[in-house]
Amino acid sequence: MMPAAPATLFVVATPIGNLADLSPRAQEVLRSVAAICAEDTRHTGQLLSHFGISRPLVALHDHNEEAMAERVVARLLGGESMAVVSDAGTPLVSDPGFRLVRAARAAGVKVSPVPGACAAIAALSVAGLPSDRFVFEGFLPAKAAARRERLQRLAGETGTLVFYESSHRIAESLADMAAAFGDERPAVVARELTKLFETVLDGTLVQLRAAVEADDNQRKGEFVVMVQGAADDEAAKIAEGRRLHARLKEYLPPSTAAKLAAELSGAPRKLLYGG
Repeated sequence: MMPAAPATLFVVATPIGNLADLSPRAQEVLRSVAAICAEDTRHTGQLLSHFGISRPLVALHDHNEEAMAERVVARLLGGESMAVVSDAGTPLVSDPGFRLVRAARAAGVKVSPVPGACAAIAALSVAGLPSDRFVFEGFLPAKAAARRERLQRLAGETGTLVFYESSHRIAESLADMAAAFGDERPAVVARELTKLFETVLDGTLVQLRAAVEADDNQRKGEFVVMVQGAADDEAAKIAEGRRLHARLKEYLPPSTAAKLAAELSGAPRKLLYGG
């Protein structure tokens, strides 16, 4: 008996808040597949129930994706089309699914996107910051030291920076961004997009930090933080020079560290040593 022809793995975007954002095509695909791989089967079950969709659910999350990918690919190779969804938005964007998609493509399975909501793109579309070039960083490290080091590395980036952040770290992350990028760097904080309490705040990093710290409501929900990139090449050189100088002076005399950081970054040595 000949094996069934490989089917399709659909990567389906789901709403980030407003359920009306689940597209007609997404609904059709979710109804048609043999099973749906979901980050949280209970959460996805509620979404499917709202639309009257009844399909078997397979748990696929960070802790089991490596093992489950092989099983799902076997089903795809057996002729069963499958879908993968995350709890909200587009799968694989700071969500599970990468290992499954990679395994499916390596096995010769067709992988097809069903586009829809994505919090990062939705936030960027209303931020009023330059969007011709942006860098998506997802979630910053939870530990303060690692988070600050990551931000220092990004200080010279000239594209708009896009981050996801949680409610219990939003205030300290904004403080760390102000320290790394400068108090006056323009930024936007988008909260609870497409939901009842959606807010989009703009201002400098120091202003946004103050606004978030002053209002308990602005520390609730899910956040996208967007920071305008470094103003020009010279600013980028200075930011990189300062980052290098901060690390090098842990091991070298300050003047030597400044000289080496200036050579590597192109930033003025006097400005680094004086800063």
